[in-house]
Amino acid sequence: MLTLIRWLAGRPLWFLHAIGGWIGWLVWALSPTYRRRLAANAAQAGIPRAAARAAVTEAGRQLFELPYLWMRPHEAPIRPPLQWDGLALVEAAVERGRGIVFLTPHLGCFEVTAQAYAERFSRTAGPITVLYRPARKPWLREIVAQSRNRPGLAAAPATLAGIRQMLRALRRGEAVGLLPDQVPPQGLGVWAPFFGRDAYTMTLAARLIQQTGATPLVAWGERLPGGAGYVVHVLPLAEHLPEGEEAQAECAAIVNRAMERLILKRPQQYLWGYHRYKTPRQLP
Repeated sequence: MLTLIRWLAGRPLWFLHAIGGWIGWLVWALSPTYRRRLAANAAQAGIPRAAARAAVTEAGRQLFELPYLWMRPHEAPIRPPLQWDGLALVEAAVERGRGIVFLTPHLGCFEVTAQAYAERFSRTAGPITVLYRPARKPWLREIVAQSRNRPGLAAAPATLAGIRQMLRALRRGEAVGLLPDQVPPQGLGVWAPFFGRDAYTMTLAARLIQQTGATPLVAWGERLPGGAGYVVHVLPLAEHLPEGEEAQAECAAIVNRAMERLILKRPQQYLWGYHRYKTPRQLP
């Protein structure tokens, strides 16, 4: 498997996306559970059938672009070159010096957003620390850990130690990134509406912003057709986060609404097959 991943890492992006699109449909055909979940989640959000079908292809592309993003040489820039939409917002947040919390859903190429920031800003503004859940398989865990600890990019596991690591980074005025539509362990979230249905939602995003005064930015990496690269879109968080322990449910709802608005801009590239409404696992 490692040999295959290394081979794929050296292929051009258009080739990876072509194979990935086909594999996306193969997985859809072989997994009734995946088919039902994707259809149910897309229907819950009112997504047209055509967009839901396109998401099957995009999910496969998302999987097959990972070897390139994970294993490309550390000194090599992302190719094709990245485009930015909303770069001035990032520059202003860096200039402010209070840290940045990037909120990125399972939309498009979410791996590329952190790498894009690291490539452009880490030399002057310090690294970006991203929260991730370690893979279960040992061989994959090692690859993921190595790939997410690149120059200008540090990885924080989804544990209490990882949360403390992110707080320290923000207090140094650095950036952090997390996927707020990822289901957190029991005790680290609240139930809040997501496309009209309650989903267990992390409170971490709001807590990081409130405890450090960091600038919240909403970001996602749009996957361009034909392997033409990516556009990193950046927007401000549209609603103010109320403070206080009793406001955590409202903060989670605000973050979910921000994610919904982003997802509806390009529903074809959202991972509708993600088990968003599952019961949270116990904290280890």
